[in-house]
Amino acid sequence: MTEYTRITLERDGYVAWLTLNRPEVHNAFDTTMQQEIRSVWRSLRSDDDVRAVVLIGSGDKSFSVGIDRNQDFSALDDSGTLYGTSNDFMYDDPGEDLGPKSCDLWKPVICAVNGMACGGAFYLLSEADIVISAEHATFFDPHVTYGMAAVYEPMKMLQRMPLGEVLRLSLLGAHEHMSAQTAMRIGLVSEVCTSGQLRQRAKWIADAVSSQPPLAVQATLRAIWAANDLGRLEALSMAPAILANGFDRAGMEAGNAAFADGLRIDPQIR
Repeated sequence: MTEYTRITLERDGYVAWLTLNRPEVHNAFDTTMQQEIRSVWRSLRSDDDVRAVVLIGSGDKSFSVGIDRNQDFSALDDSGTLYGTSNDFMYDDPGEDLGPKSCDLWKPVICAVNGMACGGAFYLLSEADIVISAEHATFFDPHVTYGMAAVYEPMKMLQRMPLGEVLRLSLLGAHEHMSAQTAMRIGLVSEVCTSGQLRQRAKWIADAVSSQPPLAVQATLRAIWAANDLGRLEALSMAPAILANGFDRAGMEAGNAAFADGLRIDPQIR
C-alpha cells in the first residue's frame, strides 16, 4: 500500500476515507500534499472496491486553509513571469488537480468540513458532490486582503453558490467569515451537525450511497456534472451515451427482484 506523508487513506467497506493530515498548518497544502491527493484520485478510478470517498481534515480546527504560504509557491519567478513559464498566457495553477473531477474521478465524494475552509480549500469543495459541515466551521477567501486577486477559487465556486454570495465572499476577503448556518442557507452545504456527529453523518451518507449499484450511481453523477458544466441542452445531447454506458442489466434485475421480494428502505427525513 502506498505510504503518504501529508494525507491518510483508510478503507471502511466500500468507502475510502481521505484525510488531509497537516494539522500543524491547518491542513494547508504544499506540493507534496497536492501530489499525494492527485495520486489518490487517479488510483481510485481503477479500484472497484471503492464506491464512495469521504474527504475530511485532521483535527477540529480546520478543514484546510488552502495553499501553504510558507512554501515557495510564489506567483512570479526571477524573470517576472507566472510560475516559471515563458509568458503570462501560460500558468501552472498549483491547485489545478486537487479536485476529483479534475483528475477524472467520477465516484461520489462526500466532503465533511470540520473547521475553517478558506482560499485554496475551495478547489476541493467545488468538486465535491455532497458537502456537510460541523456547526463551528467557517468559510472565507482572504486573497484580496493580502494583495492577491481571487480568480480560480470564485470561478469554481460559482457552481456551488449564488453569484451575489461569491462576490461578497471574495470581495470582503478576511473581513468576514461565512458561518456553517449561512453556508447551508445558500446551498453550499446540505447539512450542519455538531463536531462530534460529523464523522458519523459522513459515514451514513457514504455507506448509503455505496450500498447501491455503483454503475448506476456513477452514471448519474456523470450526467448531473455534465449538465452543470455544459448546460442543459448540450448535456441532453450526451444523455443517451451516458445512459447506455451506465446500463447494468444485472444490477437492474437484482433491484427488481429485491423490490418484488418486498425490500423497502426506511428512509431518514432531512
